[in-house]
Amino acid sequence: MAMEREALVPRPRRRLAGLLLAGSVLAAVPAAAQQANSLTPSALEALATGTTDPSAGAAGTPDTTDATTTATTPRPALSDETVAALSDAGDRDGIVERRAERLNQRENSLSGVRNSRLGDPYEPIGVRVGTFILRPSITQGIGFERTKSGATTTSRTYSQTGFRGSLTSDWSRHQLTIDAEGVYQRNISGTGETEPQARVNGDLRLDLSDNTIAHITGGYAFERESSTDPNAVSGASAQSGVQTLTGGASVTRDFGLIRGTLGADVQRRIYGAATLANGSKEDHSDRNYTEGTLTGRIGYELSPALIPYLEASVGRAIYDKKQDILLQYDRSASILGARAGVEIDLGEKLRGDLGAGYKRAKFDDSRLAALEGLTVDGAVQWSPQRGTDLRLGLRTDLEPSSTSGESGYVSYGTTADLTHELRDNLVARLSAAYTLRDFSTSGTANQNIYLVGAGLTWNINRWLAMTGDVSYEMTRQSGASDTGITRAGIGLVLRR
Repeated sequence: MAMEREALVPRPRRRLAGLLLAGSVLAAVPAAAQQANSLTPSALEALATGTTDPSAGAAGTPDTTDATTTATTPRPALSDETVAALSDAGDRDGIVERRAERLNQRENSLSGVRNSRLGDPYEPIGVRVGTFILRPSITQGIGFERTKSGATTTSRTYSQTGFRGSLTSDWSRHQLTIDAEGVYQRNISGTGETEPQARVNGDLRLDLSDNTIAHITGGYAFERESSTDPNAVSGASAQSGVQTLTGGASVTRDFGLIRGTLGADVQRRIYGAATLANGSKEDHSDRNYTEGTLTGRIGYELSPALIPYLEASVGRAIYDKKQDILLQYDRSASILGARAGVEIDLGEKLRGDLGAGYKRAKFDDSRLAALEGLTVDGAVQWSPQRGTDLRLGLRTDLEPSSTSGESGYVSYGTTADLTHELRDNLVARLSAAYTLRDFSTSGTANQNIYLVGAGLTWNINRWLAMTGDVSYEMTRQSGASDTGITRAGIGLVLRR
């Protein structure tokens, strides 16, 4: 019976019906694609999340493309979650292209609900504060310090409370980053000088155009002058507290293969009074000064990973008091510097900036010799394998003296820090540093400072970790007793 009904329909008519059906399906595909293209990014995201009717977005929002021109208004980039949700719909390439317009990648989720890939289970996830992500941590520990200088030995046991935090904006364009940390110490037993510290730095990056980026920076730091510093007061129970305020602005622009940078920086340094052994105070306000520096750099892009450059700077340091207290020396100075270097960026494996040059400070007082010397500055980060990071740093500074008749010294410093993940939640650290204080302008013997240290961090979970550190510092100078400082401590870190 079925064969008889099929026989009633001629074979050519059945073929024609099949062709008509296939044609209607093919005609519907471009129409659906055209309708999808008319949706705004917000409508597409709503479609992926199922929060609204997509047809309303298509009808209620006009197309961003002007029919009389080829220009298209940039659309906001979609989140990673939306891209994943729409990947099955065949529009992934278009979404990824629009997402590339977002200069800053979105900050990680604050919970695993919106992201199936949780990443590092021991990494703090932070706290969202408006359009910012705050990542704070508090450390409470106990430490021991032993100082030996010649035949004199002192030791102390102290409690140390530390704070560290970062605040990072989660904007599609521009970025503001603020980092802060502080250390407070209180002696429990023994004798010795406490070492409080505080630091706050901010950096506002402005994406002015595709080829122009500006930075506005500011910062504050406080620390106590080291008892081994050449400018320290001998026998003081508490050295001078040093406050440093910084501010600056710079603009970097790419001209094809040429990259130019122009920046201006201001530094203000304030010295507090030192406390002598008898309890009296020694004023150091004559050391307060303000320094301004103008720097220009031009580089040539051999490749995106290698940019050699030339840099020149000019500065002026002006002391609050035209002459110091003792012999009325005028230590205000004019500063000139130049260097050549290279920027390296090979991704996670190797990146950094190294440069060498010359710097000179000429004092207004003709009785003081010019402070000058070769300079080596830079920082390099190398990761030979996943979980292992090596950071190398080089720094050269001109340090004016507070001793009558002496100009100061040139400080050459180098640091090395190696971190290695022994396990997913156990990180080992090794550190080393060397500082040479060159007094060639005054004839004083040079000073050498060596530092080695090691530590462990055990990440119990995202919010709790335990740390342990030990270090040894040795200061040597011809004609003076060697000073050795041994430190050891253990602490508990609470973080978010």
